[in-house]
Amino acid sequence: MDSMTVAAASGMRARLESLEMLANNLANAATAGYKSDREFYSLYVSEEALASNQGELSTLPVIQSQWTDFTQGTLTPTGNSLDFALSGPGFFVADGPSGPLYTRNGGFRVSPAGVLTTGDGYAVGSLSGTPIRLEPGAPAEVSPEGTVRQAGQVMGQLAVVNFAQPAGLGKFGKNYFRALDAQAAPRPAQGVEVHQGKLESSNVAAPESAVRLINILRQFEMLQKAVTLGGEMGRRAIEEVARVNS
Repeated sequence: MDSMTVAAASGMRARLESLEMLANNLANAATAGYKSDREFYSLYVSEEALASNQGELSTLPVIQSQWTDFTQGTLTPTGNSLDFALSGPGFFVADGPSGPLYTRNGGFRVSPAGVLTTGDGYAVGSLSGTPIRLEPGAPAEVSPEGTVRQAGQVMGQLAVVNFAQPAGLGKFGKNYFRALDAQAAPRPAQGVEVHQGKLESSNVAAPESAVRLINILRQFEMLQKAVTLGGEMGRRAIEEVARVNS
């Protein structure tokens, strides 16, 4: 396979990965607290391509890695007293099925057992480490520091944490994060406030993502034509060689 076809095919693969990432971002544009994904591009020197090109250096475009944009979204009033949003860097804590999870989605609820949970039923973490118990149906108040009160009585305080390197977090499910490095211990968040009756909107810029999606589709189409052209040139070269030898 010639170097042009190899490079074009590698570019198509990178664009497919970008399309998948952008499609997921757009699908979660209305998901509270969702953080968009972006990509780092790089060049890869292919040993296989080097061997097939008689020693010619061949660099292929690839997506080196993906990264999460933790920029804060807009805080949108909902009028629901169990909706909470964070202003500033930090995460709510949830008791996940295999360890603590972290989220910016504060759309909470009270379970039939009286435990404050996330929308997926995970108990919301507190500073004391025990579940926050509330009377179902009774109004609750939350201070900017995260203290939860009901009927004037303190029921607990929301655990709001942050990480020295948020890049060490990996996505879990649709709207949670978990620490990928066991050494990345959470710490109490500083300079963050809890807003009751609001949710943080997704930070996906839908118009920008739609434009990028169109551009990547066009790039994919051009690369596909390059692969077709490379195959046609190879076919014609073989035909010319056969004609000369005959």
